[in-house]
Amino acid sequence: MISLDEAVTARLESHGERFEVLVDPDAALAIKRGEFDGELEDVIAAEDVFENASRGDRPPENALEEVFGTTDPLEIIPEVIERGEIQITAEQRKEMQEQKRRQLIQRITRNAVNPQMDDAPHPPERIESALEETDFRVDPMEPVENQVDEALDALRPVIPIRFDEVTIAVQLPPDYAGSGQAKIREFGELQREEWQNDGSWVGVVQFPAGLQNDFYDLVNEVSSGNAETRMIQDEDEINRR
Repeated sequence: MISLDEAVTARLESHGERFEVLVDPDAALAIKRGEFDGELEDVIAAEDVFENASRGDRPPENALEEVFGTTDPLEIIPEVIERGEIQITAEQRKEMQEQKRRQLIQRITRNAVNPQMDDAPHPPERIESALEETDFRVDPMEPVENQVDEALDALRPVIPIRFDEVTIAVQLPPDYAGSGQAKIREFGELQREEWQNDGSWVGVVQFPAGLQNDFYDLVNEVSSGNAETRMIQDEDEINRR
């Protein structure tokens, strides 16, 4: 379950009665869209249905039976969310908007590069500062992934930016290959790997372009700075390695 501080109220009025449930805001939106695939118990603040959640008042059981055909809260809660409205306070809306803004900046930073600077990653501070110069406003009730394209459209007149992926070949010396390759292969999508006769390991990894600095930091960490890396430009180059 989640805490009461994290929950919003979903409210349904039917048959002259009011029914309220306390749920995580993102989960509530996913349930309304038919996209929720988690465990309901993990995203509610109470396994209960209320007439007035702030006071803790509960509706009569006969009202639950009449409207929902059951008194089981776990069956009723999704229906209240799907058929009802999500109630959020001004403070909750502000907190949700700030959380979504941070998530949006993180997602853009992970995937975006500066095409005027040899596809170097944009620091999150630059993305944040550029967003503040635009008219774009984060919608706290909309999933982050649905807002990325609009945010990019707003950013392009302010900074040069492009979403991209990079492919980098890494060669780890024998002394670092065993443990190092396990961490590198988890960083992105392993396109190809090969163990050399001397015990060294060569891997070709693809990942969002904005993570290049993080990737090089990882390679240096697992190899004590003794690894070799090379940017791969095309599919033929991967096959030649």
